[in-house]
Amino acid sequence: MANESRPCPCDIGDRFDYEGCGQEVQVEHIKAYVCKPPASTDKAVIVIHDIFGWQLPNTRYMADMLAANGYIAICPDFFAGREAWKPSDDWSKLDDWLKTRDARKINKEADGVLKYLKGQCGAKKLGVVGFCWGGIAVRHLMMTYPELKAGVSLYGLVKDSDDVSNLLNPTFFIFAEKDDFIPLHQVTLLEQKLKKNCKVDYELKIYPGQTHGFVHRRREDINPQDKPYIEEGRKDMINWLNKYI
Repeated sequence: MANESRPCPCDIGDRFDYEGCGQEVQVEHIKAYVCKPPASTDKAVIVIHDIFGWQLPNTRYMADMLAANGYIAICPDFFAGREAWKPSDDWSKLDDWLKTRDARKINKEADGVLKYLKGQCGAKKLGVVGFCWGGIAVRHLMMTYPELKAGVSLYGLVKDSDDVSNLLNPTFFIFAEKDDFIPLHQVTLLEQKLKKNCKVDYELKIYPGQTHGFVHRRREDINPQDKPYIEEGRKDMINWLNKYI
């Protein structure tokens, strides 16, 4: 790790200067950002933010990209009103901060979002994508909610003890080769468990030379060497959703 005082790699990359095409709505006890495609559809994708929260322009850019590809995209505040992490916060306190925001304890929020998508948006075919903290949340939701027909987990942190073999529906795992936060041996271990026990379609892909957050935290216009991988990661995410939703 280049800078020990800032151990979270979510800060690597670029904050997009982006307004967003959607609107903010209230979904039961939480707020959410929703963007709909030009044509009506019954396909929807839940977009789960990283530690920087549901208002980060980068994550809204991803939601709008999904809407442009024909999905109702919703990015709810899975922190349920608690403050998102700020780059200026004391990084040595990140672990304590994360204890109050467990990516596996979001069922109440997920229930409300699913109800909203089905009731207010007429969604019948559902999927989920998530980045970093949201990548962990995707793994949890894909083992919990059978109505989520496809999941994409992007660089969700992995512990040696993690086992996601009980996936209920097809899930795609995106990792970066040079991710300082997720050692490749942990990715290998995760893949071995999936190979041995997983009963549904899955794919695990490591993108060469890339760092944590590359799909949603890097601007391809100022990272020309990474542009092919950024575009490939985004395309792979959409192709996976298209295949199973």
